[in-house]
Amino acid sequence: MAQLTAGTWNLDNSHSEVNFIVRHAGISKVRGSFNTVSGTAVVGENFSDSKIDVTIDLASINTRDENRDGHLKSADFFDVENHPHMTFVSTEIKDVDGDEFTLVGDLQILGNTRQVELKGEFGGETVDPFGLTRAGFEAKGEISRKEFGLTWNAALETGGVLVGDKVKIEIDASFVLSGDDA
Repeated sequence: MAQLTAGTWNLDNSHSEVNFIVRHAGISKVRGSFNTVSGTAVVGENFSDSKIDVTIDLASINTRDENRDGHLKSADFFDVENHPHMTFVSTEIKDVDGDEFTLVGDLQILGNTRQVELKGEFGGETVDPFGLTRAGFEAKGEISRKEFGLTWNAALETGGVLVGDKVKIEIDASFVLSGDDA
C-alpha cells in the first residue's frame, strides 16, 4: 500500500458519499445516498491493524423522491423514529494487495448486526491547500436487506416483487488526519 500516515483520521462528510443501489420492480434500479455520515479511522503502523468506525444518520436518506424517502424512513423500512442510525465497525482488514484490500466489519441496521465484507481501494494521501492531510478511499459491497430485517415488499401482477433483496453499496470517503496526529 502507498504511504498512509498512522494516527486518527476523521471522516469529512462534505467530501464523502455513501450510496446504494437496489432493484425496483425487477426492471430498473433506484439509487440513493445518505447525506449525513460521521466516523473515524485509527490507522496503525501496519495498515491491516487499522480500525474504522462509521455512523450513518438514516433520516438523511436521499433518493431524489420525497415520498419514497418518507416511506424508507417509516416503520416499513428503517423505522428512523426507533432506529435513527446505521453503524459499521471494522473487525479486520485483510487481503492487502497494493492499494486494494478487503474491509470486514459488523454492520448494524434495525438492531440487527451482520458481518459484511467490502472491497476497498486506497486513493492516496495528500496535503490540501489549507494544510490539512487527507486520505481517500473507495469501498464496494453487497448486502441482503432481509438479513437486517428490512422485509417490506409488494407483489407484482407479473410475478416478482417491488423491491429487490440485494443492495449494492458504494462508498467514496475522504478522511482528514486529526490535529494531534497531523
